[in-house]
Amino acid sequence: MRIAMIGTGYVGLVSGACFSEFGHSVTCVDLNAAVIERLKAGDIPIFEPGLDDLVARNAKAGRLTFTTDLTAGVRDADAVFIAVGTPSRRGDGHADLSYVYAAARQIAEAAPDTCVIVNKSTVPVGTANEVERIAREVAPGKAISVASNPEFLREGSAIEDFMRPDRVVCGVADDQARDVLKAIYRPLSLREVPILFTERATAEVIKYAANAFLAVKISFINEIADLCEKVGADVQGVAKGIGLDKRIGAKFLHPGPGYGGSCFPKDTLALLKTAEDNAVQLQIVAATVKVNDERKRAMADRIIAACGGSVEGKTIGILGLTFKPNTDDMRDAPSLVIIPALQDAGATVKAFDPEGMKAAAPLLPGVEMCEDAYAAIKGADAAVLLTEWNEFRALDLGRVRKQARSLVFFDLRNVYPVDEMSAYEINYMSVGRLSLN
Repeated sequence: MRIAMIGTGYVGLVSGACFSEFGHSVTCVDLNAAVIERLKAGDIPIFEPGLDDLVARNAKAGRLTFTTDLTAGVRDADAVFIAVGTPSRRGDGHADLSYVYAAARQIAEAAPDTCVIVNKSTVPVGTANEVERIAREVAPGKAISVASNPEFLREGSAIEDFMRPDRVVCGVADDQARDVLKAIYRPLSLREVPILFTERATAEVIKYAANAFLAVKISFINEIADLCEKVGADVQGVAKGIGLDKRIGAKFLHPGPGYGGSCFPKDTLALLKTAEDNAVQLQIVAATVKVNDERKRAMADRIIAACGGSVEGKTIGILGLTFKPNTDDMRDAPSLVIIPALQDAGATVKAFDPEGMKAAAPLLPGVEMCEDAYAAIKGADAAVLLTEWNEFRALDLGRVRKQARSLVFFDLRNVYPVDEMSAYEINYMSVGRLSLN
């Protein structure tokens, strides 16, 4: 199949590279000439494990190409995927669909007489209908179908998620769209991956509902962690105990400083706005958003309390800045709330992140970016493990102790067993568990 991918951001680039790995001919289109030149040179603009090798291999084989010329990229395509950004709109929280609709108009103008436009971007209910209306208006003589094919990629493991997904969701309204998507995803159907065909509106709701449900699990376990601290229980034991129930499952039951990233914050807000527009109350989702927003500020307050109630004139070493490990993504990262709160309270902040410091630096003015974890901790009054990168899971705790003064080690990801810290005269605090102090 001949595929055009409009947008070379996280979703577009990963999806395009993976489709080419299936054997399809893929052209990735982006209006940003600098990004396209970097991709042509083999320079991947985002950090995702394994993506550089995947792009290089398929580009060398001639299955994956990059261009700024949308007309050239689309004119022979069997399917054109829209994978542009849909950020939260300022002021009202609605998803900004201007990029999606602009792409739809350009695609319809340039597409061959028979083509399928596929929404890969995360979009609210009704977007496929509007894209279809645009296509009919722009190119009334063309047989253009419109489908919804939401992505379910986790940053840091996106290639594995694409190649071995739990399911593929395809929202279609006619046989043309169904047949083209069946052909595109045939390599996965041969592996017996469930390919779920639904109405387009159903596919659009599935994406938002899935992310909202996962966000609910995160906020739920964070509140249970607070209860555990008050009653002397261990939240990790609680999470294991409830997670073994197959009706609940163990994933996303890890307490921490709150969720962030490119999906959960904006998608929960967009779902709430869609519900509001349709006079439906999603009270659980609304509470989840509120709990998560309050959680990040509460973590800063806990750090300040652990430092004796004040961080004025104190130095805090931060380990991890990105919203999760194995990515350089800083969107809605808890660090963007916690660190400014500590600075406002008078703290000097040093930090280290294996991949995120370049992106974080302009977002966190006044933070000293360090060469490694030990440099961030050296001379600090407190260390905060904020993102659970693998290299933070096996710190030389003896070295940590020697490099810092009367150190408070606040582990917001519960990386270390409490009993492991007992031999190191470190005031260790974690989330939802007994502390050493």
